[in-house]
Amino acid sequence: MLLGAAACSARGGPVPAPFPRPGMPPGWAPASIPTDPGNAGRIINTALALRGSPYRFGGTAPNGFDCSGFTRYVFAQHGVSLPRTAADQYRDGHPVDPDELQPGDLVFFTTIAPGPSHVGMAIGEGQFVHAPNRDSAVRIDTLDARYWRRRFLGVRRYAAADS
Repeated sequence: MLLGAAACSARGGPVPAPFPRPGMPPGWAPASIPTDPGNAGRIINTALALRGSPYRFGGTAPNGFDCSGFTRYVFAQHGVSLPRTAADQYRDGHPVDPDELQPGDLVFFTTIAPGPSHVGMAIGEGQFVHAPNRDSAVRIDTLDARYWRRRFLGVRRYAAADS
């Protein structure tokens, strides 16, 4: 489990500015995120409400998350049980062609070792929310940022329970 929890640490990579940034209005979110289109929208809204939660190695709750602890917690709030580690979430999720990425899908990256070692949640318009590393907090980044684009591994989908 220690290796799985450590997998979310992206040491050596850039640490983008924490989100939200000064000057952004409270409650800001990309315009493409629907307020409530169904389960995916509710799951995304739960994830976005956790922005600013600190990163904690092995963390699984709002007082501190690692990447897979974050996605697992968010989905659990909507009755969906995800495995604990990024590697297991990648293995157990339904594979999705990256061209068919939808908000609520999980996006995976190879950061510290070959294979899935980091996970975030797609939120639309090429953005994802995640718990990146020990020097940051839950925030939004873009999939086309050089760091993430070069480490992108794949997409997985989990069916949302009715909530």
